Amino acid sequence: MDGLLIDTEKLYLKYWKQAAADFGYDMRDEHVFAIRSLARKFSIPKLKGFFGEEFPSEEIRARRTELINADIDQNGIDLKKGMPELIVYLQERGVRCAVATATARDRTERYLGKIGAGELFDAVICGDMVHSGKPDPEIYLTAAKALGLDPQECAAFEDSPNGIRAAHAAGCEAIMIPDLTPPEEEIMPLLSAVYPDLWAAREYFEGRL
Repeated sequence: MDGLLIDTEKLYLKYWKQAAADFGYDMRDEHVFAIRSLARKFSIPKLKGFFGEEFPSEEIRARRTELINADIDQNGIDLKKGMPELIVYLQERGVRCAVATATARDRTERYLGKIGAGELFDAVICGDMVHSGKPDPEIYLTAAKALGLDPQECAAFEDSPNGIRAAHAAGCEAIMIPDLTPPEEEIMPLLSAVYPDLWAAREYFEGRL
């Protein structure tokens, strides 16, 4: 969802750094990029590895969320290019679509509601609905099951390396729509395709539907 359907990754980047600074920590872009889409059980040790065991990750995360919510309340949420056009294009052709996001259910519902997409998807699987989040494949296995499909029948669209790892491990076709960073060399072998935006990605389905 974040960084793929809605343009919120830029907010996470900005406000992770601001929230950390409020607590006296110098969080930089590379630190934020390293935890994109990571489940808490993976992101907390990584943050403590960067900043030390005393790093108050939950307090800083709560402050980050507070700052993001205030920004969204004031400015709304921008859609990524091709959203919702690609989803409509697919649904008109009988393709079932699910959201598989690391974001918690309450914020996912809030964000999708704000952009009028609450009823657009056949299933919505959130980070707190699975035992092990990205890069573990469970969220994509759960999404495929909710759609009544085998993972091998699914194409997974992702903007983050950790999301790509999860999708590929689940057996999905992993398609990257880069957001804040280009695809890293180490994940290139995991990718079935790369497109500049969601609308351009309809090319992947032409000839398959």
